[in-house]
Amino acid sequence: MQRIAVINQAGSVGKTTIATSLGHALALAGRRVTVVDLDPSGQLANGLGIFRAPSKGIDRVMMNGTTLGSVKMAVRDLLSLIPAGAELLQMEDNQTQGATRMQLLRQATEGQLVDQAFVLFDAPSSSALLMMNAIFAADELLIPVTTDSSSLNGAMKTLLLVKRLTPYLEKPVAARILINRYLPRSRDGKAVVEKLEKHFSTLCLETRIREGAAIEACAGIGRTVFEYKPGSHSAREFHELAKELVMLHDRNKPAIV
Repeated sequence: MQRIAVINQAGSVGKTTIATSLGHALALAGRRVTVVDLDPSGQLANGLGIFRAPSKGIDRVMMNGTTLGSVKMAVRDLLSLIPAGAELLQMEDNQTQGATRMQLLRQATEGQLVDQAFVLFDAPSSSALLMMNAIFAADELLIPVTTDSSSLNGAMKTLLLVKRLTPYLEKPVAARILINRYLPRSRDGKAVVEKLEKHFSTLCLETRIREGAAIEACAGIGRTVFEYKPGSHSAREFHELAKELVMLHDRNKPAIV
């Protein structure tokens, strides 16, 4: 099982869309996948067609010791969801002290979901505590970077955060950068890509997700791009992304921070 946190300290980089689309792409490739919503806004459930937010989810698992099986929901063939839950925002008020606060997710999921090939954590940029919980629980970080400077700065801050946390991690965490909402003809986009390839070439995935109307429309209707526009370039690119990650996972090829 590979646990991947989709994470960037910058907002509006497409983390939830990536978690939804990549999760479904991996499932369509025949892998068992669970996506975990760590964002109190609960948008991951909406993207999978669940518009009435479940009241119980990963919040109860982390704070009350509820079992994962009791909140896990089958949403597509081979694809399950663990929703955020109504009380996830209260995590910031958790009184547990020290490093233990950052390891609640890891402790709650340890030895669980062992029948899954991939577990994807949709990590929020708005909560430092939930973001750090995602890092402690993950084997690997998938950092989306759009072609603007704020998302690049957010990615760099995320990598620096991981370096600071490394002494407290049970094992080194791998990191990969995904260029998202790519505009090939954009001057600013080309500049960001050049910086990434110059400074983080070993972390950059080969697959790039271009800007696309189809992918943007999906969240509002509760369908993935494979259901809404299966022939679109967005669908093809997410299939390629899933294929690349499966290949790297099967080769056991880390990209250590």
